[in-house]
Amino acid sequence: MVYAVIMAGGSGTRFWPKSTKSLPKQFLNLFGEGTMIQNTAKRIESVIPQERIMVVTNESYVDIVKEQLPKVPDENIVGEPVAKNTAPCVAIAAELLYKKDPDATMVVLPADHHITDGDGFMHILNSAIEKAQSGKHLVTIGINPDKPETGFGYIHAEKASEEVYGENAVHPVRAFTEKPDLATAEKFLESGEYFWNSGMFVWKAATVLGEIESHLPEMYDELKKASDELYTHYHGAAIKDFYYSCESISIDYGIMERSQSVFVVPGEFGWNDVGSWSAVYELANKDKLGNAVQTMFATFAASENNLVMSDSEKMISLVGVDNIAVVETETAILVCNLNTAQGVKQIVEHLKSAEDLNKFL
Repeated sequence: MVYAVIMAGGSGTRFWPKSTKSLPKQFLNLFGEGTMIQNTAKRIESVIPQERIMVVTNESYVDIVKEQLPKVPDENIVGEPVAKNTAPCVAIAAELLYKKDPDATMVVLPADHHITDGDGFMHILNSAIEKAQSGKHLVTIGINPDKPETGFGYIHAEKASEEVYGENAVHPVRAFTEKPDLATAEKFLESGEYFWNSGMFVWKAATVLGEIESHLPEMYDELKKASDELYTHYHGAAIKDFYYSCESISIDYGIMERSQSVFVVPGEFGWNDVGSWSAVYELANKDKLGNAVQTMFATFAASENNLVMSDSEKMISLVGVDNIAVVETETAILVCNLNTAQGVKQIVEHLKSAEDLNKFL
């Protein structure tokens, strides 16, 4: 049986002030078509209904997940007591699914990606599932790059070696590369052998558990300690003990970069990891001057290519400014240049460090 594991534990700091500690990015409706986690679940429903979705999130967001994904069984919502990156998230989900179904295949998806071509994505995903089920393989989905992007990690594929699953090419992975500088990204694009790392994975639960045992043995030992108490009266305590005992490490670094059986299915399906307000602007509907408006009242004079977002009924007017984001909430207003929107994270760090400003997070 095929299951989905949606990773929804992030804090969404780059989307302050809309994204807050109590309601982070993955639970927001940024594009008028449901929240990001709802869209992630809806996108895969033709293959994986909500009854076979597992959500791993911060324990303080469990009730939000129940509200936004009401068909997901309560036992399938895992509340993390502490953030420990993606490897522990995958490990506990794999163990839970394996105990339920030893033949389980896992589709691991971030909760906060935006995909415009849902049918195209499912075509690629079905090929990844088929490959993962054909043996002890770890499969990732790569994105065909259309520019020398320096903000993404890259997957170096063995293009000369190709299999076909469901009409899609599948290549062995040579290596994973961290975010490159511009000159390196240009070389990657020119070579045709590199794909953006989407952070989406497919494998059998048993396969990834075997990889964890091989490459993260201490984490595997902690997982086995917790295993006997999962789905018992001590279920919650077992998960807490596991998280507090294991190291914080990403699945990319802990497993994918070390495994000898990794494959990539590349594709194009309108993927965006929505990493900053500039990505929201790129994806939003715009008027003839390039202004994206998500508020009741806004006017512009000699102003182009701006993003305005507010839930209030205030009039927001921009005069003589271009490439600006204005985001208003009940408690805060953000004004930033869209080219430097990643810097919002620095504002959040400042608010965290000042006790009297924590209330704005």
